[in-house]
Amino acid sequence: MTTTINASNSGGGGLVQTADASGILALQTAGVTAVTVNASQNVGVGTASPTQKVSIAGGLSFNSALSFSGSGYEIGQDGANFLCFSAGSAGTRFINASTATEFMRLDTSSNLQFNSGYGSVAVAYGCRAWVNFNGTGTVAIRASGNVSSITDNGTGNYTVNFTTAMPDASYSICGTVGRGVGFSAPRIIGVGNTNPTANAAQVSTIDDGGGNQDCEFTMVAIIR
Repeated sequence: MTTTINASNSGGGGLVQTADASGILALQTAGVTAVTVNASQNVGVGTASPTQKVSIAGGLSFNSALSFSGSGYEIGQDGANFLCFSAGSAGTRFINASTATEFMRLDTSSNLQFNSGYGSVAVAYGCRAWVNFNGTGTVAIRASGNVSSITDNGTGNYTVNFTTAMPDASYSICGTVGRGVGFSAPRIIGVGNTNPTANAAQVSTIDDGGGNQDCEFTMVAIIR
């Protein structure tokens, strides 16, 4: 048995309490247990068998912004357990709680930083858009990310249109092309004759003689 406090809705309603010596406390509404506190002081919401200090069955949601009173927080992992504690003004840091080694951070400017071969945590600059398309005949996108469409401006000249605009036009354009069947000369990719904008980037595919040439495999990545 369990010490139970029940907000009963039977009859005239009211508060009903039963007790035993198990050391388990259950809070009920209409005879259904909503919250359980077991003898280990673990709290279960929607579960009668909490295995952590707080166990929530069915998920957790917020109807408004979640805020903390501290100026920064660290999230650490120690085995299967996650810890959250104040970390000053560095932003949100993810650490190995056993060794106190930081491996990732979301700083106060919303930059994602991580240590992956850098030797220390540094800002990670992402690929903001990419596309793989067929530049011959009717232009067709094979696969893409953050690219809404490709505009065919003529032989070997295309505009890559972004679904979500870049912060500015000061990004880097990377690309490569494939010859496809029937093409023997090498091809390179370069910026077209229109300057990049926040919404689109123009690129050209050129043969080894300097003339524009449609290519079957054209791949572009935007780094910012």
